[in-house]
Amino acid sequence: MTHLVFFCGHAGTGKTTLAKKLHGPLMQACATPFCLLDKDTLYGGYSAAAMGMLTGDPNDRDSPLFLQHLRDPEYRSLLDTARDNLELGVSALVVGPLSREVRERRLFDRSWLGVSAEVTLRVVWVYVSEETAHQRIVERGNPNDAYKLAHWEEYRQRRFVPSGDVCGDLLMFDNTASTAADYEALLVRIVGDSYTPATMLPPLPV
Repeated sequence: MTHLVFFCGHAGTGKTTLAKKLHGPLMQACATPFCLLDKDTLYGGYSAAAMGMLTGDPNDRDSPLFLQHLRDPEYRSLLDTARDNLELGVSALVVGPLSREVRERRLFDRSWLGVSAEVTLRVVWVYVSEETAHQRIVERGNPNDAYKLAHWEEYRQRRFVPSGDVCGDLLMFDNTASTAADYEALLVRIVGDSYTPATMLPPLPV
């Protein structure tokens, strides 16, 4: 059985770090290989080059032009890559904001994703407060965040916290000050019936 696990959320919430922490334990718990597909790693360089040619600013990755013309192709290619791995028997951890897709519950739509009922599907929403996210973005000093920081009032309007029907079976994870116990609890929720007792797993890092 293969697994497709999404780690979604706004910038500065620690999505990639969380996915990397759980990668090894997930492989051991599920007894299957997992690949890690981070949108920025896979397509960030290409998008930076494209934006550099279009606007003269390769870090202009949150502007209306980027959102209108490059955002969706990036995500579609990310999902296509995940699906190729699943068809080869390799489970996938997919990392990206995907806020619109979460809001519209597309990540639970197997026909939209193009995956079969045999694939175990989980969607994790990683969140922290706006203030914490802003602080982390400033501290990490990533040039890709320049547009966000320069247009924070505009950017923050796109932030949202899933609630009501949007949540459904969404796995909410507060990543403000996570502990090994928090990671362990999330691992259990992701893996479900395939979970291996904690004594058989390597210690989860804090």
